[in-house]
Amino acid sequence: MDNLDFQNTYWDSVATKKTFSHPIQLDQLRKLTLSQSKILDYGCGYGRTCAELIENGYSDVVGVDISSEMINRGLSLHPTLNLMHVDYGILPFKDNTFSACTLLAVLTCIPTDTGQKEVINELYRVLNSNGILYISDYPLQQDIRNNQRYRQFENEYGNFGVFRLPEGGIFRHHAMSWVYELLFQFDILMEDKIEVSTMNGNKAKIFQIIAKKRLRCDAEHERDW
Repeated sequence: MDNLDFQNTYWDSVATKKTFSHPIQLDQLRKLTLSQSKILDYGCGYGRTCAELIENGYSDVVGVDISSEMINRGLSLHPTLNLMHVDYGILPFKDNTFSACTLLAVLTCIPTDTGQKEVINELYRVLNSNGILYISDYPLQQDIRNNQRYRQFENEYGNFGVFRLPEGGIFRHHAMSWVYELLFQFDILMEDKIEVSTMNGNKAKIFQIIAKKRLRCDAEHERDW
């Protein structure tokens, strides 16, 4: 990963201040997973989604995050949740461990192409055959405010859509063509676009994708072709 992707210091500094709002469409997830399915919430923050999954009948949910302070907040709010602090890189799980993984507003926190590829590849590894990946994140926004900051930071970060907040965090909004390229190892089963409030209280459009892991040989054949 690039140094830009290591933002645990930023997340530790705001761990008690931010409220996350990306929803999870449980009706869609239930069609593809059993209540006893082992689910990973990657970038779990303070455990909001993990708690929602447990409250709705899922019994085996693990949350991981690079911010130790986010994990501490989550455990103070939900002491019974299985939340773990992890470093970037290889997850402490064997291949094919999970039936599903949620990735809610996480890619936006990883500004480089390389960092995003590494995360998706690692999630591919720990998902079992036909495992489900649930992504919720930000496409490029069309409003003036966002486009001004895309242009402001494009030369600095080398990617249109990457920007820096006044408080220091670096974030990314995505061209959908890049999102589809990231998911070349998966079959997209559902795609939706909705509006949410960001962690700073602004309205924004998001995309939500549910995708199924494809066998490695099939994925590599399609990429080569």
